[in-house]
Amino acid sequence: MATDSTHTLSQYMEFASANIHAALDQWTQPQAGCPTVLEEAMRYVLLAPSKLLRPLLVFMASDACGQRSSATLANACAVEMIHTYSLIHDDLPAMDDDLLRRGQATCHVKFGEANAILAGDALLALAFQVVSSSETSAEIRAASCQALATAAGPCQLVGGQVDDLAAEHQAGDLDLLRQIHHRKTGAMFRVSLRLGAIAAAANNEQIAHLDAYGKLLGLAFQVVDDLLDCEGDQQQLGKQTGKDSEHGKLTYPSLMGIAASREYAEELIQQAQAELTVFGESASWLRQLAKIVLSRTN
Repeated sequence: MATDSTHTLSQYMEFASANIHAALDQWTQPQAGCPTVLEEAMRYVLLAPSKLLRPLLVFMASDACGQRSSATLANACAVEMIHTYSLIHDDLPAMDDDLLRRGQATCHVKFGEANAILAGDALLALAFQVVSSSETSAEIRAASCQALATAAGPCQLVGGQVDDLAAEHQAGDLDLLRQIHHRKTGAMFRVSLRLGAIAAAANNEQIAHLDAYGKLLGLAFQVVDDLLDCEGDQQQLGKQTGKDSEHGKLTYPSLMGIAASREYAEELIQQAQAELTVFGESASWLRQLAKIVLSRTN
C-alpha cells in the first residue's frame, strides 16, 4: 500500500504488519533437523504481539523512495529477527534479568536460559539467510547484508549494549547516554530505514536524509522509553516498569528530569520530520509515525 490519502496510518500499519507477520511465520515453520524446542522458542518471541516498528520503517522507507521490491519484505523480516534476538539476550539474567516481554514470560523463563541463548543465536543467523535469499540483484543483497551486519555488530548494537551494562551504577552525563543509545537503540532504527532505501535502489541523498531521520527518531524513542519506565503502566507496556532505576541505569529522566525529557523528545521528533522535506508527500507515513513514537504508551 503506497502513500494514499484515502488510507489512514493505522490501516497502512495493519496491512503491512499482516504481510510481515505472515512472512515471519513462514520463515520459522518447522524444518528437518531443527529441534522442536528451538523452533518453539524462536517463534514464541518473534511472533508474539508487537508493534513491528522496525520492519514497518523498512516498508515506509521503500515507499518514501518511490517503490518496494522483493527485498523490502525480506529486509523487514531480517530486521525484526535481529531485534528479537537482541531482546531475548537483553532479558537474560546476566544482562537485564527481565521476566516479562511483549506481555508474556520472557524466553528464558519459558524455555530455560540455554535454549533462550540458542534461540537468539538462531534468529541472528536466520536474518542473514533471509536477506541473502531474497529475489533481487546480487548488489542489493550484498549491500543489505553489509548494512545489517554493521548495525548489529560490535561497534553498534552489541557495543552499545556493552557500554549500557558498564554504565550501571556509574556516574555519567548526557553525552555518554546519547552515545550508548545512538548504538544500542538508534542503530536498528537507522539500518531499518537504510534497508528500505537499499531495496528501493535509492540515491545517496535519499539515504542520507533517511539516516538522519532514523538517528533522531531512535533517540526520541529511547527518551520516551525511559519516561515510560518511570511513569508507564506495566500491563500496557507488556514489560516490567521501574527496571532502569533498579539496575542503576543512566536514563534521560534521571539526568534531565521528566519535564525536560519530554521537551527533548518533542524537539527530536520535530528535527526528524524536517529531514523528510526532500521526499515530499511520499514520506507522509514516516512523518505520521514520528508523532506516534512521541505519544506512545507501550
